[in-house]
Amino acid sequence: MYLIVGLGNPGKKYEHTRHNMGFDTVDLLGEMAKIDIDKGVFNGLLGRGKIFDKDVMLFKPTTYMNLSGTAVRQVVDYFKIDLSDIIVICDDMALPVGTIRLRSKGSSGGQKGLQNIIDLLGTEEFKRIRIGIGEPQYDAIDYVLGKPLKEEMPLIEEAMQNAVEAIKEALRFDFERAMSKFN
Repeated sequence: MYLIVGLGNPGKKYEHTRHNMGFDTVDLLGEMAKIDIDKGVFNGLLGRGKIFDKDVMLFKPTTYMNLSGTAVRQVVDYFKIDLSDIIVICDDMALPVGTIRLRSKGSSGGQKGLQNIIDLLGTEEFKRIRIGIGEPQYDAIDYVLGKPLKEEMPLIEEAMQNAVEAIKEALRFDFERAMSKFN
């Protein structure tokens, strides 16, 4: 069973903000795979289905970004998910707008949702896909909680689509192949 987690903040106020790239990408993957992410459990929204005959769970923690690990830990414990079968998708200010970076492990790079997952799982040994939102020209909190500029949207949409394709590649073959193709 694969667990694919999109990070973000719940509620209308945060829909389609830079910080919700993980939510939006998981939604896109759910649409592609015809998996509804609508079951409210484990402090989040969960959907289950198959992609390339692989059992997958798509999950959006509703604990707010900085406490994402609480919800992820609950799902991992309940379903006994192997850490090697987790992929977390989040935004990254250190990457240019519209780029993605896949990593099989590593630090949070300052991303607080990732850091909380690392803290509560007790390891950095899980896969992640970061979607570049670019460096803020003003307050970082206002920036990540703001919506991308109109001219950034085509780049963001392409990055989210690339992230979906990278996940499909990882499920069909393996994550290393996806990293070599999409990094």
